[in-house]
Amino acid sequence: MKLEFTKMEGCGNDYVYVDCVGGQPYIPDKSKLARSISDRHFGVGGDGLIFVNKSDSADFEMEMYNADGSRGEMCGNGIRCVAKLVYDRGYATTEKFTIESMGAVKYITVTAENGKAVEISVDMGEPILEPERIPAKLPGKAAKAVKVPITTADLYAEFTGVSMGNPHAVIFMDSVKGYGGKLAKMPLESFGPEFENHKFFPARVNTEFVEVTDRRNVNMRVWERGTGETLACGTGCCATCVAGVLTGKTDREVTVHVRGGDLKIHWNETDNHIYMTGPAREVFTGLIDV
Repeated sequence: MKLEFTKMEGCGNDYVYVDCVGGQPYIPDKSKLARSISDRHFGVGGDGLIFVNKSDSADFEMEMYNADGSRGEMCGNGIRCVAKLVYDRGYATTEKFTIESMGAVKYITVTAENGKAVEISVDMGEPILEPERIPAKLPGKAAKAVKVPITTADLYAEFTGVSMGNPHAVIFMDSVKGYGGKLAKMPLESFGPEFENHKFFPARVNTEFVEVTDRRNVNMRVWERGTGETLACGTGCCATCVAGVLTGKTDREVTVHVRGGDLKIHWNETDNHIYMTGPAREVFTGLIDV
């Protein structure tokens, strides 16, 4: 059969989206479809596949698959694109609504121009810092995983562990030993898999490599589990802000400069919630045989 899809991106973090709000197409193996449709040579190409569904516990649901076919719990750039899709198509009738992903409900605020969403702010909830809930199996019994030494075959570094509904290890470049170059030229294809599959992380991990410019600006590159390096990671930017505060390197409001653009992150001291604001863009629509 032919499947209608929409290609969208948030700061270069691109996914293939399937609109199921008007009716769910029959997909016998969604993981297999995610692998084939994400292929940049033989498929549509993207960092994964996202189904946009109706929801019983929120206004809409984001059902996310990584490029390797594994389920993803949360994607900050993905959820902004879902918000744009449902708003631009008239499914969401106000600028404020909710989207859930694997049971976690997020609160959305849309800034619109001429009936189209141009910027989306997402209340990403509270960061999870307890190691066992990230999950991270660490030596000792620390209440938080802050500046934890980690060694791979090629590098020594320190990471700060944060979960935003999915696990992150944030590594500031000033802690890295074994690589003396700049972040921009760091060979993530070599280093990323070693951290993703490290014994500390039973569910694997997304790894952010961060260079601090000043207390309100950082540069970040990310290796996402199940996908590889992406141009942006919304939850990774949130985790980076949290890690910056916990290590004393940044303020609670920070602009994270990723390879695909900029995201504004605010860790609110009053309610302990992380607020992520950034763009989302529709690239094209099409049909593919599945």
